[in-house]
Amino acid sequence: MPDHIYLDHAATTPVDPRVLEAMLPYFNSDYGNPSSIHHYGRRAESALEGARRDIAARLNCSPDEILFTSCGSESDNLALRGGALAAREKHGARHLITTPIEHSAVIATARHLRDHFGFELTELPVDKAGCVKLEDVARSLRPDTALVSVMYANNEIGTIEPIAEIGALCRERGVPLHTDAVQAASQLDVDVQRLGVSYLALGAHKFYGPKGVGALYVREGAPLLPTQTGGSHERGLRAGTQNVPYIVGLAEAFKITVDEHEQHNARYRALRDRLIEGVLSAIPESALTGHRAERLPNHASFVFRNVDGNELLMHLDLAGIAASSGSACKTGDPKPSDVLLALGLPPEWALGSLRVTVGRQTTDGHIDHLLNVLPGMVTKLRTLEMA
Repeated sequence: MPDHIYLDHAATTPVDPRVLEAMLPYFNSDYGNPSSIHHYGRRAESALEGARRDIAARLNCSPDEILFTSCGSESDNLALRGGALAAREKHGARHLITTPIEHSAVIATARHLRDHFGFELTELPVDKAGCVKLEDVARSLRPDTALVSVMYANNEIGTIEPIAEIGALCRERGVPLHTDAVQAASQLDVDVQRLGVSYLALGAHKFYGPKGVGALYVREGAPLLPTQTGGSHERGLRAGTQNVPYIVGLAEAFKITVDEHEQHNARYRALRDRLIEGVLSAIPESALTGHRAERLPNHASFVFRNVDGNELLMHLDLAGIAASSGSACKTGDPKPSDVLLALGLPPEWALGSLRVTVGRQTTDGHIDHLLNVLPGMVTKLRTLEMA
């Protein structure tokens, strides 16, 4: 076994060497500002617009419907805040719909719009697997609904939501739908016509691209006010000199990811399923979180009763295994994850969460090693908890 095993691909992924190679010229030889009219600027602009075309082709949309941002979180913020404010200005719409299991870039933005901009907010319930019911969306839609936001696949529990069905319902009612596809785009089909969304957010570092760059699909005609002003960049909807090397990297990573989905996903599912079966059979009082079948191919997530998830992560790290938890481990906050509480899990279960996400470099041996060490760690932590 290597000294370190990385099983946290939902948090971030390594940059693919092909992506790095595509980016390098735009740091040194083709370093112009794409807004400049001279030779250097034109070469940078050509790369920028080529990247826009590549991404649009794989989303099945027009290049004019792609905006470049600094990350997935900014894309989510721009869609929610810019979409909601534009809908209010245009139609007087003041109602938002989302779910309690969204990434904080969505749920915090929706609550900010409620608390500081006078919007009403409906947070839809989810079932024990984290699934949104179509009838709940339909029941919550109102004549003054400005925007619906439901994530495509949950970063914490892996559940895939019925976005195409929600999209069809929202189109029928004339309400824009935003989906956070930051986690989903690494493995799922993101054809925006099939999904029926008005806004879709991407972040490069979730699919083997660089950190610090993202994109937002905005359907033609969908309302959007800029939330970052100061220039005419990105059709006046997102001011700031575009990060050309990173945008090139985003496009190359997305192209590789979409083109290679099938071959990677089959292997991911095999590793994921063996991991799930191994953990649930070897560890008493353990449970899978999220939907068993409708989940991301590379994603396994668990809770262990009467185990401190943060302590478990530290023990795994000492054993050379990088994974993550649903709890706020970086701040040391002992509160259970809001996502797990939304599933109805009691605190003695929700505090003991573990997320394991495989990637292109993950091997059968890595899964074997985790399955060898994890049961003993859980037993030890439970013993310490009872002492």
